[in-house]
Amino acid sequence: MLDDLARPGFWQACEEQVLQARRLFAQLVGADVDQIAVLPNASIAAHQVASSRRWRRRRDILATPAEFPGIAHTWLAQPGSRVRWVNPSGAAVSTGDYLAQITSRTGLVSVPAVTYRDAVRLDVARIADAAHNVGAAVCVDAYQAAGVMPLDVDSLACDYLVTGTGKYMLGLPGLAFLYVRHPGGPPPALTGWLGRTDPHALRATVLDFPPHARRYETGTPAAAAVYAATAGLSLIGGLDLRQVRHHTQRMIAVAAQRLAAQGEVVRLAGHVEAQGAHLAVVEPHAEAMAAWLGHRGVITAPRGGVLRLAMHAYTLDDDIDAVCEAIAAYRCRSRTQPGGLR
Repeated sequence: MLDDLARPGFWQACEEQVLQARRLFAQLVGADVDQIAVLPNASIAAHQVASSRRWRRRRDILATPAEFPGIAHTWLAQPGSRVRWVNPSGAAVSTGDYLAQITSRTGLVSVPAVTYRDAVRLDVARIADAAHNVGAAVCVDAYQAAGVMPLDVDSLACDYLVTGTGKYMLGLPGLAFLYVRHPGGPPPALTGWLGRTDPHALRATVLDFPPHARRYETGTPAAAAVYAATAGLSLIGGLDLRQVRHHTQRMIAVAAQRLAAQGEVVRLAGHVEAQGAHLAVVEPHAEAMAAWLGHRGVITAPRGGVLRLAMHAYTLDDDIDAVCEAIAAYRCRSRTQPGGLR
């Protein structure tokens, strides 16, 4: 990017990177390139989904409190719609919870492929089949899944899929992708110069929308995030994600066994297929633990009373040793007990 920036015509080079990122993501999820929009973040992508739908007859959006807040808040803000919560008790959500609440009033079903806190992997295809049987659309938040496990939009049978580049896709925050199965419907409420039939025509008095998914796009993307996205997606494109999935599940099993032996409380799905690519360690003061670990070179993510340990294609057994030893050292230094006990 810095080399391109030093030469004339940087914007043209950046546009080529955007096109390449769109193509690489389409290949990653088994979509056509015209079904992919490039957007600044997942919240805006979700807004584009909601604002392009009509809520007159089917007002209900079925979502879960286990959804990432940026997506859930977008649904709550939509005028004319009504959010109905799957398993509002706060317990781990299951595929069966969704199936039990889809009704003829449901207009949109919002499903995280993997929940952001507890790493519960839902059976999106089963949920989508039930939703389509009553005429509802399905939107998948794949932020915790894209790049670390196989994802195919036809196998998932989803109508929309939203994800960003800042996690398992090895990029930076500041870029997201939106897959739309049938992009020729009503236009979204939010738009910008890239959402036009010919953006380079620069016609300020004409508001036209192309028939492909670029109608959901808005303004100029973050250049650094675009270049990072093409780099990350190029690396991921050379991997067999089935092998990556097998590897991350082995790493999770090893880490969970080690941490449990140390007395830590970990949250695991009932069976391996329902487990995402991160492990949740129960810790009410997760922010303090994450900060302490971070100063010692162990990068984790505190989220709502748990410490997330993400497993990647490049995670090694030595990494598991390091995090387990660091958590044990934290317990000793802080004089705290696993699971919040004092």
